[in-house]
Amino acid sequence: MFASARPSGNKTEIYHDLALQARGLFESERDSIANAANLSALLYHGLDQLNWAGFYFLRTGTLVLGPFQGKPACVRIALGKGVCGTAASQRKSLVVPDVEKFPGHITCDSASRSELVVPLIRSGAIIGVLDLDAPIPDRFDDEDRKGVEALARLWLAASDG
Repeated sequence: MFASARPSGNKTEIYHDLALQARGLFESERDSIANAANLSALLYHGLDQLNWAGFYFLRTGTLVLGPFQGKPACVRIALGKGVCGTAASQRKSLVVPDVEKFPGHITCDSASRSELVVPLIRSGAIIGVLDLDAPIPDRFDDEDRKGVEALARLWLAASDG
């Protein structure tokens, strides 16, 4: 039903292909957890050089682990702490070239070296973050940020709260 091969081409083409696949996965499905699980898998298997892709959802003032692909992860992250908590509290995407240089970085997987976190905002409220980790420094750039932000918007539009 869905393409099994990793999208190829430049980053713009790759994210375009991933968006098409995400739309297909989300079609006729409104469950936010099911859609988060599928988007995590799509990103993890669709992008090179990732070691983690997943969601954290805001629950009573704390980010709580949601669907993901990769090694077991930190279960709870305080707002304002680490890359995920900082992106959520600042309500802006963060591209971190070297997590070891990020003040207050939380080490969930010691193999992770760079990170991209996109806040999920619905009706003006932060509901969580979409987090990607890579085992190499400088894995993510502005094209990745734009591509993942677009995928996060698709997830938000396709998923009930």
